[in-house]
Amino acid sequence: MQKILGYMRKAIQEFDLIQDGDRIAVGVSGGKDSTVLLLGLHLLRRFIGIDYELVAVTLDPCFGGIENDYTAVERLCAEAGIEYILKRTQIGQIVFDVRKEEHPCSLCARMRRGALHDTAKECGCNKVALGHHMNDAVETFMMNLFIEGRIGCFSPKSYLSRKDLTLIRPLVLAPESDIRRAANKNSLEVVRSKCPVDGHTKREEMKIRLLEAERSDKGLTDRIFGALRRSGIDGWGGVTGISREENSNE
Repeated sequence: MQKILGYMRKAIQEFDLIQDGDRIAVGVSGGKDSTVLLLGLHLLRRFIGIDYELVAVTLDPCFGGIENDYTAVERLCAEAGIEYILKRTQIGQIVFDVRKEEHPCSLCARMRRGALHDTAKECGCNKVALGHHMNDAVETFMMNLFIEGRIGCFSPKSYLSRKDLTLIRPLVLAPESDIRRAANKNSLEVVRSKCPVDGHTKREEMKIRLLEAERSDKGLTDRIFGALRRSGIDGWGGVTGISREENSNE
């Protein structure tokens, strides 16, 4: 976990993600990324020298009208003394059963973001922390390039003026492989996604393409990420840049 904390501390300092007095809603799906993010933010409070509060927020899409089991997240929060909010929603039913979306990911993501932002405001939070990591950034950059024909990515730090909320992504410098190792070494329980299209999305296709390319051209992912950082687009230029949230392929 020390390696993950190092990545997080560097991101927090480089992109000025957290300040004294922040009350941060951490979006926790129960997957490895968001669980490691929550634990990391909890552990960082002990030595980073910034006074902030955490609220863990889980939104259950209730795919197929069935409530998922988030006992593992609830247990982690209880052990760490973190306030935990679980909201059951009808997002899964609206996207798949009512709207019957042919390409459901975009609508589902928008609805989940809206619900998370509303919950954060209800809890008195001024920031929302998301678990996107380095590989997510590279995949998003490449999806925007190949699918939408544009250069862009989500930002390490984004201000939502309509909600008066700041989105932060403290794991953006951490490779997915290190996050997976941290989750395994710390025996973190993972909540499996019940999404009907899990593993069959455009993001999954891009992930596979990049993994295959990495096997024949080692270091490709790091080079793409390095180019993204040096470009300074979408707030990747460090503390001098803060971007407005866009509807990119997340």
